[in-house]
Amino acid sequence: MKAYNLKNSILIEDDTSAYLVNDQDWDSFINDDNLYNKLKDITQTAEPVSGSADSVKKDLLPPIGSQEIWASGVTYSNSKLARQAESAEAGGGEFYARVYVAERPEIFFKATPARTVGSGGKVRIRKDSTWDVPEPELTLALTSSGKIVGYTIGNDMSSRSIEGENPLYLPQAKTYDGCASVGPGIFVPEKPLSKETEIEMEILRSGKQEFHGTVEIGQMKRELDELADWLFRELSFPNGCLLMSGTGIVPGDGFTLQSGDEIRITIEPIGRLVNFVS
Repeated sequence: MKAYNLKNSILIEDDTSAYLVNDQDWDSFINDDNLYNKLKDITQTAEPVSGSADSVKKDLLPPIGSQEIWASGVTYSNSKLARQAESAEAGGGEFYARVYVAERPEIFFKATPARTVGSGGKVRIRKDSTWDVPEPELTLALTSSGKIVGYTIGNDMSSRSIEGENPLYLPQAKTYDGCASVGPGIFVPEKPLSKETEIEMEILRSGKQEFHGTVEIGQMKRELDELADWLFRELSFPNGCLLMSGTGIVPGDGFTLQSGDEIRITIEPIGRLVNFVS
């Protein structure tokens, strides 16, 4: 089942129908350790939406209320190698090799809701950056207890030129206005996602494919519960949070985003996150 954050309500979808939930705050609705059962009860007792659910989604918002977005880094081998290469000249490559095998993962603050857009929104590249990429990531929906109750798609916009110049510039490379996108909704399954789940990213420029890549989440070095556990060790999230789990798709060194590019990230059965670069 899926939950979508709308302007004035919440939309629940199962395999056959859609249901509207009114007078519910997104924060309190999604912050529920028994979210799957809550959605299941709604689909069994509520009246289905008449007509197409897509017509209701015209008021779609990012699947986030007041939650913070955090992110994980260097969780795939491809990411480790790319980070080592981009920071080699600055002497920072060894840090990425070490964190890949360390007990403690790289986890960093990514964005507030105000710096986040949803599917169909515009993400940004920094004016002072010369090398920019989207990072497609399976994103965890976590409750205030740290439980993974669902999944969404995340785009961790990143400046490789700034981070590559000095790893200490990571906050500037990662966090700025329009630096994150999540959506389209929260996928809430009864069981965890299969490790064969595939992340696909396509980048279109003037309507033509400029980049395409795929990766299975089973290639991730760390377990999803492990990342959630580290995040919650000394942090509390009264309304839960979203945690990006890292990227395994890295465009080549000759690629950088341009204004007007279209970014499509697909993770079945979650859906597709589409953004445009401004």
